[in-house]
Amino acid sequence: MHSPVDSLAPDWLVVPDDVNELPTAVWPASAGRSDDGALMIAGITATELAQTYGTPLLVLDEDEVRSRARAFRTAFDEAAADHGTTAQVYYAGKAFLSTVVARWVVEEGLRVDVCTGGELEVALAAGVAASSLGFHGNNKSLAELTRAVEVGVGTIIVDSAIEIERLAAITARTGATQRVLVRVISGVHAETHDFLATAHEDQKFGFPLADAEAAVARIRDIPGLDFVGLHCHIGSQIFGVAGFRESAERVLELHAALLDEGPVPHLNLGGGFGIAYTSVDDPTPIETLAGEIVAAVAEGCAARGIAVPALSFEPGRAIVGTAGVTIYEVGTVKDVELGSGFGRTYISVDGGMSDNARPALYGAQFSARLASRLGVGAPQLSRVVGKHCESGDIVVDHEYLPDDVSPGDLLAVPATGAYCASLASNYNHVPRPPIVAVRDGRSTVIVRGETIADVLSRDAGIPRP
Repeated sequence: MHSPVDSLAPDWLVVPDDVNELPTAVWPASAGRSDDGALMIAGITATELAQTYGTPLLVLDEDEVRSRARAFRTAFDEAAADHGTTAQVYYAGKAFLSTVVARWVVEEGLRVDVCTGGELEVALAAGVAASSLGFHGNNKSLAELTRAVEVGVGTIIVDSAIEIERLAAITARTGATQRVLVRVISGVHAETHDFLATAHEDQKFGFPLADAEAAVARIRDIPGLDFVGLHCHIGSQIFGVAGFRESAERVLELHAALLDEGPVPHLNLGGGFGIAYTSVDDPTPIETLAGEIVAAVAEGCAARGIAVPALSFEPGRAIVGTAGVTIYEVGTVKDVELGSGFGRTYISVDGGMSDNARPALYGAQFSARLASRLGVGAPQLSRVVGKHCESGDIVVDHEYLPDDVSPGDLLAVPATGAYCASLASNYNHVPRPPIVAVRDGRSTVIVRGETIADVLSRDAGIPRP
């Protein structure tokens, strides 16, 4: 056992007064403890879920997804109305997309944003109206663009000059008219990980502001393309509104210039709104985000003497992230002594970077709690690691967990609803886990888990019956 005051702990990690507490900002609103101390989500214990579906298991709280979707729609509707315009909210499907989740968000009044042909087909299979879809991507293939035009996708966000010409050829051949937005790079450097920042100049997305006017002029010359506005996304997992305000100011300068040659009815400012992954994270309230961002646009328009355009936003993580909790079973516990009385406990679980690649990709921080019972031990600096053959296979880099965590216990990692399932892999031939929705004491599989047979089915060297 190590001292809870450990030099290996990062400055932000605080020794908890109660190692069983569930910080409200990190967990779904329905999370709590049963009478025997087990974690409960939507009225179902982690123990019940693990017994029914096995582990690892991604649990998604339906009411959490729906309430956050409603909150975004209401906040942006009200903020836009205060400034004499309208707002549309698109759910960014790349965070996590299944037919069931697509239906949830559409039922709560949102549209859906997709960025590949696969995501497009999931949305269509869910019954989402093609006219309410936005289609992103820096390298949309000719086949993907053709499919999008044929089914009547509402808006394609154009990302390159080559894409403009591809769309020109498709619409000329089919006789269709396609609405497009032009994605621009505002040059605002969001305060986030480099891999999550998407508005700095040296990256793959969009047109630099200096090149965007020429791109719009070309689109306006093509009979089959209907230019409807600009798009800018500054990054992901962003707290505060300063970056959004600055980006809006820069994009509005271009927006105003484009009005000289024709209408620019829409402005899409993307998403990237951050959530809490640990107890020290302090995400900006949805109402504050909406009110201040829309006010910034209105102020910029007033300063230029132009009308406020219709606005669009694309939250993904902020809708689904906190709704997800991953349940693992502990396999081994190992104390590692590092000298001078300091050390760390390694807790190995039955998943890892195959179901949550974010820590390995860019050092994302998560938290964890004992889920099958109450811990009775003292807080101990721990690292939750996976079963894969990589030293970087870390699920939770730094956490204080009770020193009585043992093999067979269940651990739960909150805030795994976004980008965990989306980035999942079969590394080391590990099957991807099932995804189960919970609501009002009931659970339903919404994405089936894989078996070893599923994983091996793609190996052409294995004879088939």
